[in-house]
Amino acid sequence: MKPPTAPAPESRNFFQDVHEVVRLIPAGRVSTYGAIAHYLGARHGARTVGYAMMAAHTAEQYVPAHRVLNRLGHLTGRLHYATPFAMQEALEAEGIRVEEDRVVEFSKLFWDPSTELV
Repeated sequence: MKPPTAPAPESRNFFQDVHEVVRLIPAGRVSTYGAIAHYLGARHGARTVGYAMMAAHTAEQYVPAHRVLNRLGHLTGRLHYATPFAMQEALEAEGIRVEEDRVVEFSKLFWDPSTELV
């Protein structure tokens, strides 16, 4: 007779892990696709983090995807919002200045999960 096996832990995927990290970015701060990928152990997974942001609207809990930018602070994900300015408006509602599709004072507002989540 085979011994009973423990129930499998809740199955998770990379997108869920990305969404969980993005939910930790404080309002008024921003992170990057690459920083999140690096934190999750996918050093070259920035593009996959971008795909996870495009799927954020399907998550069970809200994901503040507007806080995730490219490595230079540009709003590269803005085209995936309902309007071309929705991402900028969401950032500005948190007190973040955006000029020409780039966060002003990006380095000052940058939130790195590898150093913030220790």
